Amino acid sequence: METNKANQHKKTETIEEVVIHFAGDSGDGMQLTGSQFTTSSAIAGNDLNTFPDFPAEIRAPAGTTYGVSGFQIHFGSRKIHTPGDISDVLVAMNPAALRVNLKHLRDGGTIIVNNQGFTPKNLKLAGYDKNPLDDGSLSNYQIHKVDISKLTANALEDLNLGSKVVDRCKNFFALGLMYWMYNRPVEPTLSWIKDKFKNKPELIEANTRALKAGLHYGDITEIFTTRYEVRPAKLKPGTYRNITGNAALALGLVAAAQKSGLEMYLGAYPITPASDVLHELSRHKNFKVKTFQAEDEIAAISAAIGAAYGGALGVTATSGPGMALKMEAIGLAVMLELPLVIADIQRGGPSTGLPTKTEQADLFQAMFGRNSEAPLCVLAAATPSDCFTMAYEAVRVAIKYMTPVILLSDGYIANGSEPWNIPKASDLEKLDVTFHTDQENFLPYSRDKKTLARPWAIPGTSGLEHRVGGLEKQDKTGNINYEPENHQIMVNYRAEKIERIANDIPDAAVDGDKEGDLLIVGWGSTHGAITSAVERSRTKGKSVSHVHLRYLNPFPKNLGEILYNFKKILVPELNKGQLSSLLRSKYLVPAVGYNKVQGLPFKTAELENKIDELLRG
Repeated sequence: METNKANQHKKTETIEEVVIHFAGDSGDGMQLTGSQFTTSSAIAGNDLNTFPDFPAEIRAPAGTTYGVSGFQIHFGSRKIHTPGDISDVLVAMNPAALRVNLKHLRDGGTIIVNNQGFTPKNLKLAGYDKNPLDDGSLSNYQIHKVDISKLTANALEDLNLGSKVVDRCKNFFALGLMYWMYNRPVEPTLSWIKDKFKNKPELIEANTRALKAGLHYGDITEIFTTRYEVRPAKLKPGTYRNITGNAALALGLVAAAQKSGLEMYLGAYPITPASDVLHELSRHKNFKVKTFQAEDEIAAISAAIGAAYGGALGVTATSGPGMALKMEAIGLAVMLELPLVIADIQRGGPSTGLPTKTEQADLFQAMFGRNSEAPLCVLAAATPSDCFTMAYEAVRVAIKYMTPVILLSDGYIANGSEPWNIPKASDLEKLDVTFHTDQENFLPYSRDKKTLARPWAIPGTSGLEHRVGGLEKQDKTGNINYEPENHQIMVNYRAEKIERIANDIPDAAVDGDKEGDLLIVGWGSTHGAITSAVERSRTKGKSVSHVHLRYLNPFPKNLGEILYNFKKILVPELNKGQLSSLLRSKYLVPAVGYNKVQGLPFKTAELENKIDELLRG
């Protein structure tokens, strides 16, 4: 294995963890650079957490601050919960990347810049009157000016490639340099290059040369005197892979379909940041997965409902604007009482809002966004790998209780990644599906005594013909019925069925003391920042605990008991206080909201400061 052996005159320093931020124009390949560095770090055995940050505009003008694309990775030899509050190293391909990300670099941190990107035009576009590399304004940092573009061109000069093709290879030079600095294995990326460009041998050669040129530059240049070793983390034994939240969610759905014996049908319309669920599932046709890219959101969910009616696992995936369009059909699924999984990968809003930025502001929409009384189960994933677990759980609940289930994720965990301990198929809970076959006394809206689920009868089965539609159903027969008393009965049944799910989910677990001064209640992607903040606060002797909710409707049965054991309750959310409102309403507790709506996740330091503020009283 080629592992970047350093020359004898270079010293090696062992460190526990590091945060690196790659940044440049959206066409500079920073997402690819970050994802390859992530894969290499995962193979090296480090724990890690990533934060890809995309520009909101698909083709923002090159060199502008709003066209900057970034990728941050936090990796180490200990447990890593977040992509890091601030970076230790900033790799900036142009002035705009430097300007946007400098405020997130620690004092004394390292800046590696593509020197040739700092042209007068680019400096002006980024809002610089003077070149910051020469005016002394960066004296608090370790600056390494590297002619990345020129060195890449020199490495490829005999390949007779166009200037644009050569320029696109400069990200691999930067990646090779960082591989040298942090002693990363290069073989995974070399294999990726061969596979990605298998039909274009000239690009295999160009990108391979650029990667190795960056690697060797770090080894021979005098400006880098130290390289760093980050030893493997002590992870639970198992087989691991690096995985994003969207990929984990898709695989969780596939696994659940396999364990239930159902064919899966995804009806979806492409929308950021949910599209990768469609892309991933389309690769798994060998597992009887059918994917349908519909002409719009309404058609997508309607097709999924039709598939559920026909006896398949119906799934749809979208984001907030798409959820709004799907709501009438979700109400239809509530009325039909069919199993359906609706994955909402939340983003900043309202309307088109911030398509590439994260938010947690669809909770009220998931809870109450339908007309009339139309309750359903709402779950939320906490981390990228947890998306697998909660997708599997969403399927379990949907088919057991014959109900639509909304699974909430968001752009942060959907695009972020972490090591995932791949479960054995034999360890996954078997999901029992029973299609009704008894023709005698068949009543389509009779109910299971425990779950209140109605029978799942496949259309076309002799003797099991029944009516479906959006008009109110008569109890048991399913015939259209407008009687006031019957409507009350059916509304109560549908609500009670969702409440009974609380009997079938785990109790909420407290991280820390079971009672004390402060309890932090979180949900969704706030998990990592809250966990880190609570760990740091507890090491300082502060009375603070944490409970993270994956079941939002219904809540775990013991949640009220937990809340009443603490003097103060803090609820950090990437919205204006939706979960805190629900907790205050249901449990009559003085929950304090800590709310952020900037399109960015919480920083650990922000939560630590809020904890200190509340404990000071």
